[in-house]
Amino acid sequence: MDRLEEKKKIILDVIAGEFYVPMKIKELAILLNVPKFQREELHHVVNLLESEGKLVITKRGKIMLPEGIEEKNEKMSSDFIEGIFESNQRGFGFIRMEDGEDIFIPESQVHGALHTDKVLVKLTSQGKGTQNSSSNAASTKLKREGEIVKILERGFQEIVGIYKKSKSFGFVISDNTKFTKDIYIPVERSKGAVTGHKVVVKITDFGGKNKKPEGIVKKIIGHINDPGTDILSVVESFNIPMEYPKDVLRQVEDMPEEVPAKDKAGRLDLTGVQMVTIDGEDAKDLDDAISLSKENGIYKLGVHIADVSNYVTENSPLDREALKRGTSVYLVDRVIPMLPHKLSNGLCSLNAGVDRLALSCIMEIDEKGKVIGHKIAETVVNIDRRMTYTAVNKILTYSDEETCKEYEELVPMFKLMEELAAILREKRRTRGSIDFDFPESKIYLDEKGFPVDILPYERNVATKIIEDFMLIANETVAEDFFWQELPFVYRTHDNPDPEKMLKLGTFISNFGYGIKTTGSEVHPKEIQKLLVRIEGTPEEALISRLTLRSMKQAKYTTVSTGHFGLATQYYCHFTSPIRRYPDLQIHRIIKENLRGKLNEKRINHYDNILADVSAEASRLERRAEEAERDVEKMKKVQYMSRRIGEEFEGVISGITAYGIYVELPNTVEGMVHVTYMKDDYYHYDGDRYEMIGEKTGNVYRLGQTVRIMVENTDKINRTIDFSIVLDEEKR
Repeated sequence: MDRLEEKKKIILDVIAGEFYVPMKIKELAILLNVPKFQREELHHVVNLLESEGKLVITKRGKIMLPEGIEEKNEKMSSDFIEGIFESNQRGFGFIRMEDGEDIFIPESQVHGALHTDKVLVKLTSQGKGTQNSSSNAASTKLKREGEIVKILERGFQEIVGIYKKSKSFGFVISDNTKFTKDIYIPVERSKGAVTGHKVVVKITDFGGKNKKPEGIVKKIIGHINDPGTDILSVVESFNIPMEYPKDVLRQVEDMPEEVPAKDKAGRLDLTGVQMVTIDGEDAKDLDDAISLSKENGIYKLGVHIADVSNYVTENSPLDREALKRGTSVYLVDRVIPMLPHKLSNGLCSLNAGVDRLALSCIMEIDEKGKVIGHKIAETVVNIDRRMTYTAVNKILTYSDEETCKEYEELVPMFKLMEELAAILREKRRTRGSIDFDFPESKIYLDEKGFPVDILPYERNVATKIIEDFMLIANETVAEDFFWQELPFVYRTHDNPDPEKMLKLGTFISNFGYGIKTTGSEVHPKEIQKLLVRIEGTPEEALISRLTLRSMKQAKYTTVSTGHFGLATQYYCHFTSPIRRYPDLQIHRIIKENLRGKLNEKRINHYDNILADVSAEASRLERRAEEAERDVEKMKKVQYMSRRIGEEFEGVISGITAYGIYVELPNTVEGMVHVTYMKDDYYHYDGDRYEMIGEKTGNVYRLGQTVRIMVENTDKINRTIDFSIVLDEEKR
């Protein structure tokens, strides 16, 4: 038995012991007499055992055997499973399961359940094996099937949709097409809505098999033709709060315009240190500043973050509202901030020329990129200049004479920044950190909110510098508190699912690429190598996006289980407390620790709340991302609705039995449905990822460049229909 297997066995023997009680990894280390310098290795072994399914770590960080988790829905030992119902427009639905084996619910077995309801399902078929379809030769897994026997909790209490008026009543058609039933509205409960109004409806009766749900109009958002109503409808549908409660506004009103002298007392004074903020031109909440110098081959990098926690104190109205929001939401035409503008754009914004409170991470970094010393301190800063990415890029990339002259005193520091950032980036590359460097899209709207252009938004040398410096600060702070063994909120990213990696490997093999795996695991360096190999190729954007989709979502946890994408054991979010609640939360912990107030009582307090804070922050982050994606898809559909009949070149980004997906250079994606194929019939082979046009002899493969015509758009379902434009000789 090798050394690693021996350590695995020791840990499993302890956890399987008769007198073992679930405990955190720190407690396990003490139980096993593991010295501090060996605890990183213990983390590694525990993570391996978890990835192999031999133990589990609960949301509170407790380690136990898998059979010790009672919340696993009685697993398959029982015929009854709890889950969330996901409806389909055609009446059937699914229960999505963590193990990937979803449960299919036929329309006849839905029994009144609606989209996102929590339900109890009785399994009617275990669904093992495969099934072949003679019509298209597709090979698909037989799904487990079930019957909904009880609705445990309704998922929707409110619905956003379009109101339609009849003579004596009204009804609302939900914007969410998975909510398949219209909602009956008695005329006296319509709030005066007219046909075409977007409304928020509170459901008062969920109806039944032969009865529609009933509701009351709670709010009229606006008419569907009014500018901005479409985005406001998305905001309402995700239940994202826009207005601040009165007690929050009162708390903000009582705050000063500038930092009082008493708040500066006892802090490290850095007002004489040269430092700048570097942000986008339209940024208003400037929450991070940089200082940098070099002496005797050692870089002294300061990352200075606005001390938001000085003003947003624990359990105050501001704090409760920030926790409720979780994050700022960035939509196409607006930002819905986590904190009111007086704070985010004022007292907590590191504006140039004024004293501001900060929490600073000052690092000493050698010429190989290793942090050889650091200090975290409460500070007072005064920013010399408010820089933009554009200006810094002009200085470093183009040596623009006019810009260099305007910021003459800062140019040496910018060149030093470029130098250090390159060292840090190379160090991350060496260890296997993954950098998805494909362009995001920026959508430009006219005064009526209609999209007039969609252009790629690309990173430049200045944006990369800030990313590099924020990453090293986040890593340094996380490692510091990991070894102090104090309660903390980490940013973790689990290893990819082996099955998804297998599918990705099959997919990229069509382009002549491969990924090496060790057993069922893949090292981040292999993903990094793949991204290097595809750089500059026509399939780069496609493979990059599909690789990203094959990864697990990063999340907030109380245990530092590592970050796969960054190839690091320690990571947290420290650098944006204005717009992310976890950053604000750990700032409080850091400051209490610096002040010597993190006693046993406070440690127990954080132990009790941080698991819930982490889970809620992760959930709200996903909500914000979904809302942002939904608005972006909506605007892309609107943009293409004025281009019906126009032709474009794109790349095949996906193939299904229903047709092929094509992505245009501006990131718009549409589908060439089989009804738009220019062939007598088609043949889909899921294993070979190709579609064959029998009449013309065309073969359509992933990554292939094709010419398409825009045929149709559906603003409700957020879909775009394309058709293939054949060469003249093949028409």
